[in-house]
Amino acid sequence: MTSQVSSPAEQADGTVTGEQRKAAGAKDVRRLDRVIIRFAGDSGDGMQLTGDRFTSETASFGNDLSTLPNFPAEIRAPAGTLPGVSSFQLHFADHDILTPGDAPNVLVAMNPAALKANVGDLPRGAEIIVNTDEFTKRAMQKVGYTSSPLEDGSLDGYHLHPVPLTTLTVEALKEFDLTRKEAERSKNMFALGLLSWMYHRPTEGTEKFLTSKFAKKPDIAAANIAAFRAGWNFGETTEDFAVSYEIAPATTAFPVGTYRNISGNLALSYGLVAASRQSDLPLFLGSYPITPASDILHELSKHKNFGVRTFQAEDEIAGIGAALGAAFGGSLAVTTTSGPGVALKSETIGLAVSLELPLLVIDIQRGGPSTGLPTKTEQADLLQAMYGRNGEAPLPVIAPRTPADCFDAALEAARIALTYRTPVMLLSDGYLANGSEPWRIPELDELPDLRVQFTQGPNHTLADGSEVFWPYKRDPQTLARPWAIPGTPGLEHRIGGIEKQDGTGNISYDPANHDFMVRIRQAKIDGVDVPDIEVDDPHGARTLVLGWGSTYGPITAAVRRLRTAGESIAQAHLRHLNPFPKNLGAVLKAYDKVVIPEMNLGQLATLVRAKYLVDAHSYNQVNGMPFKAEQLATALKEAIDG
Repeated sequence: MTSQVSSPAEQADGTVTGEQRKAAGAKDVRRLDRVIIRFAGDSGDGMQLTGDRFTSETASFGNDLSTLPNFPAEIRAPAGTLPGVSSFQLHFADHDILTPGDAPNVLVAMNPAALKANVGDLPRGAEIIVNTDEFTKRAMQKVGYTSSPLEDGSLDGYHLHPVPLTTLTVEALKEFDLTRKEAERSKNMFALGLLSWMYHRPTEGTEKFLTSKFAKKPDIAAANIAAFRAGWNFGETTEDFAVSYEIAPATTAFPVGTYRNISGNLALSYGLVAASRQSDLPLFLGSYPITPASDILHELSKHKNFGVRTFQAEDEIAGIGAALGAAFGGSLAVTTTSGPGVALKSETIGLAVSLELPLLVIDIQRGGPSTGLPTKTEQADLLQAMYGRNGEAPLPVIAPRTPADCFDAALEAARIALTYRTPVMLLSDGYLANGSEPWRIPELDELPDLRVQFTQGPNHTLADGSEVFWPYKRDPQTLARPWAIPGTPGLEHRIGGIEKQDGTGNISYDPANHDFMVRIRQAKIDGVDVPDIEVDDPHGARTLVLGWGSTYGPITAAVRRLRTAGESIAQAHLRHLNPFPKNLGAVLKAYDKVVIPEMNLGQLATLVRAKYLVDAHSYNQVNGMPFKAEQLATALKEAIDG
């Protein structure tokens, strides 16, 4: 099929196809099956907004896509410095893809720092679009350039497009009553317009977005739209860009349905709302803002119409304390945080284990330890989730594998918490939270029924025949205790962190009772019903690569590369990390070698070795970035051959 692209300069004339352009003697239009673009600039240059808009138009066009926003770790690093570089990478294709891509085909660099920070990731022959206005002597010296990279031949291996973005933007906006500084702020929209022309992205959606975003400042909206159109027209008319590109929609990559682009944190938010509706329970979020989890608090605060109540507490401890109180009161209770917040919440998580109440603890992992790398990704909280509490305090742990999968993971976490009356830890991470991909919106009848029955009256008969309520009398299948709403007549019972007597819930210091309660709480978690792990092994391989969480995309992409090259390798991916699937031990022992890639120093590998006595081999990375597919493919090939 041929993509249709509306020209901002010819809105009234309808659309112009690539074939029509060529017939009219316009520039060449080349077909590609995929492309990887990275926008990079200072943290004040609007690179995330630019990337978001390009992504939205790409999603609406029907391409499969995967994104990687990369933020500075500092709140506001000095302008023009390497620590202040912000970037947004987008991989889009006419077929199924799994990662944001290893190396960009196109880099848009808004200043010398953006070029220097990113040029090392480019393959030879890649296209570089630079804002020449920012390549002043002072700006280049700030990042260590002793001569201009635009002139000294160091970029000869690339297709360099020097564009005075700032000057062109200011010139395009001279009719507006704006200061030069105000006009310069629209240079990201000029760049977006240029890239939209290069890759035949729709334009109407971005113009509507700008009109809406600046509805209260119509002059600013008009200026941004003018800059966007100027960028598009610059691509159309300049001789420096002789070719534009078409990437057809990924018509065969998706099952039939209605799709939208979604980030991991947004998918988690929607999953929590869906869990609330499916359980017929009000949703309560007790949270304290922390990167990269804050977006969930922001999103859920918008949905009061669905019975969602959000509480921004004064600290992490108050946030989870309020959430646990809401669970006691009969709500679907959630607290969101990152690794440092989990540390602060650990005592109350232990209290939730003791009280045996449903509570979702969502940890959006980031680089550590301590404050660490707030805006970078890592998978290093697994052992904290498993053991980061005093005493024997087991709880289920699950991890989504893609941004869209965060929706299903939220529903699964709610199912376990409500069924087994336990806190559940959900481990996402910064890569999933901020990254995005197409998501098929499910039909209502595809969602699980999560409704629960609250206890309404006595549940135990004493030897003298009297009926009483025992708060720790357990369901024989799930070992869950009853959930009694405060204020229900006759169901008064004690709560607190001191050990309870089995059945009655009275305070007990009896050694035998404590031993029993510790073991029964562990047995409840061990008995959580989780599906068997599925193994993808079409060729009877001897090597298995086992992953968890956000490593799914890079691992799967690496496995595809190896199989295309004729190698045999099996793949399995864990969602449930506690308890493990019941067939995991048998699966691991069926292979000569097991390789576990993780963005930590081997935490899942430690658990697997300890539980199954399997000599699992770790492949680890803790640089704040996700694995690259080629990197993993090389490591897995070495494992196969070794």
